[in-house]
Amino acid sequence: MSDSSKKTFALIGAAGYVAPRHLAAIKETGHELIAAYDPSDSVGVLDSYFPEAAFFTEFERFDRFLDKMIRRGRQLDFLSICSPNYLHDAHIRFGLRLGASVICEKPLVLNPWNLNALAQVENEQKGRVWNILQLRLHPAIAELKEKYEATETPIEIELTYITSRGQWYYASWKGDESRSGGIATNIGIHFFDMLLWVFGPLISSEVHIHTHDRAAGYLRLQKAKVRWFLSINSNCLPTAAKANGQRTHRKLSIAEAHFDFSRGFENLHLKSYEHILANRGFGLQSARSAIELAQSIRTSTVTTGRPEERHPLCALPLSTHPFQTSNDQHG
Repeated sequence: MSDSSKKTFALIGAAGYVAPRHLAAIKETGHELIAAYDPSDSVGVLDSYFPEAAFFTEFERFDRFLDKMIRRGRQLDFLSICSPNYLHDAHIRFGLRLGASVICEKPLVLNPWNLNALAQVENEQKGRVWNILQLRLHPAIAELKEKYEATETPIEIELTYITSRGQWYYASWKGDESRSGGIATNIGIHFFDMLLWVFGPLISSEVHIHTHDRAAGYLRLQKAKVRWFLSINSNCLPTAAKANGQRTHRKLSIAEAHFDFSRGFENLHLKSYEHILANRGFGLQSARSAIELAQSIRTSTVTTGRPEERHPLCALPLSTHPFQTSNDQHG
């Protein structure tokens, strides 16, 4: 790729868990990271991808650097956002006002009404807003969508996603529902987006559990009825998974057949960037239905539900919030 065809990127959230996937995607698509920002300076990962990139721990200096660069005639093409969920809205606005397009991690925003305001800003600027909805690019998920495209009678689905988290989780922004959106938003948003994308729009939703470490409920979609369960508590893992030392368990059962999509995640961020760079990514409105659903779950009244509509793991005993049992750790 010639220098003239290289796109320029800046990145917010360089010290985060997902940042390396964005850095790798920028590099593997042949483009250039010129600046990165994170309040933490634990960003040695930059050396593996863009050691010459300017780095800032203060947002004001990052802003000034990019502003000066643009005023001197160098364009910023993309701003990649890997910051905490509650900051996405402000960081997307920042990128658009710099004249850049924005590539943002999930969830794009925490509340559906934020999308309306962002759409106004996007219309006023030259850049676009793109969301990383990588499960839509998973080959097995794409096959599912094609398989059930013509389905008329709703099929029975059971979704289980358990990804174990330690005590650090509750001391971080992720354990604060006002910042992360809680379990349904923080770890469930991609799966809700996938279900809505494959099986059609939401008809109704019930919430059967919603605590600090798990959430569960029942969805009626156009083409499916879904019992779902999400958790960050390792005690919810199946016995076999625990015996194998697994920390994560994904299971999607469709019409009583087990569908395995535990593999194939490795290059999905790269695929997402390739689609975005070809102007075929998923924009503001693509993110809406899953954000609306997650926000609805977050604010819904918990109900008992009919036994046949409750996920089997709803029967597990609930755990005490760590802040109630580990005060010595958290002051």
